[in-house]
Amino acid sequence: MKLFFSPASPFVRKVNVLLHELGRTDEVALEPVATTAFQPSETLVASNPLGKIPALVRDDGTTLYDSRVICAYLNELFQGSLYPQGSRRWEVLTLEATGDGIMDCGVSMTYETRLRPPEQQSPEWIEAQWAKIARAISVLNARWISHLTGPLDMGQISVACALAYIDFRHGLRNWRQGNDTLAAWFSEFESRPSMMATLPPAG
Repeated sequence: MKLFFSPASPFVRKVNVLLHELGRTDEVALEPVATTAFQPSETLVASNPLGKIPALVRDDGTTLYDSRVICAYLNELFQGSLYPQGSRRWEVLTLEATGDGIMDCGVSMTYETRLRPPEQQSPEWIEAQWAKIARAISVLNARWISHLTGPLDMGQISVACALAYIDFRHGLRNWRQGNDTLAAWFSEFESRPSMMATLPPAG
């Protein structure tokens, strides 16, 4: 299988962390691709018409895209336990969606400041995205710690990759302030070998 990726993408990192946690990194070849919202890669678009990463090309030539689809597929393919059954499954999916939502907002902020010229940037848009992130982080800190400290699952991985991306691109926002419990959890989680092996490049 082949995974179209950029090392700075938190959505790609989710997939790579899953592969490390399942011990299956050798099963998927990483195919670097340069793509943006304004200049999508033609190679990527041929596999994913949305022009987004990650995109997983399977052995039969078909492509899966959206990190949640890819992670669920790989977990099932490799008989992982990152999506448990029963009532906890819905918690995991909700937590994964929360992490992905934080990533969406964080990436949107990054695009606004890095891809658009200053005169076209919208401070109001940037702050609206940050407000969503701040609310989600506050809820994670207040309501989700018992789940986050439980058995490893995809919800935890998504949240960890989301918080790591905020540190990576928006570290001056200091999300840890007022969220001490979540910060303590993340400090431990980010030291996992899977997280250390998937660190994005500096800059």
